[in-house]
Amino acid sequence: MTSVSSVVRRPDQATAARRAGRWPELGAVAAGGVVGSLARFGLHEAVPSVAGQFPWATFAVNVSGCLLIGVLMVLLTEVWAGRRLLRPFLGVGVLGGFTTFSAYAVEIEQAVSAGAARTALLYLGGTLVAAMLAVGAGAGLTGAAVRTVRRRTAARRTAAPKQIAHRPDRRRGPR
Repeated sequence: MTSVSSVVRRPDQATAARRAGRWPELGAVAAGGVVGSLARFGLHEAVPSVAGQFPWATFAVNVSGCLLIGVLMVLLTEVWAGRRLLRPFLGVGVLGGFTTFSAYAVEIEQAVSAGAARTALLYLGGTLVAAMLAVGAGAGLTGAAVRTVRRRTAARRTAAPKQIAHRPDRRRGPR
């Protein structure tokens, strides 16, 4: 007969400690998800989509979210390295809650069902191309900006300190 203890694997102390240490990350993801989801909801309320027409709100959400993911990847690796809650909050939470693959898929299906296959194909391909270009642009432009700032900062540090010219007291009136 097999005992329960031999079938059920009990986590060791290291595994239990890792799981317990994940609560701050889970909280960051949840808080970020609230922010991102509310932002997407607000945009969809402001610019509602109609079946068969190009869903501009979801397109804008997904492409801008991809641009921001590109920016965030560079900032997290080159500027904010070591801040363990930023990626879960901003990347997984805010941008994960903001962008939406499910609405994208549903809106493609709705366009096809409404007889707008051309719109569905344009949306399908256009979103993929625009999203990939946005990630590249966000990462590329941010990387260039970070390098420029670092070069300028390094140049200022290595430049000789400027002499402050003596300026005579220009007060008017009796001394």
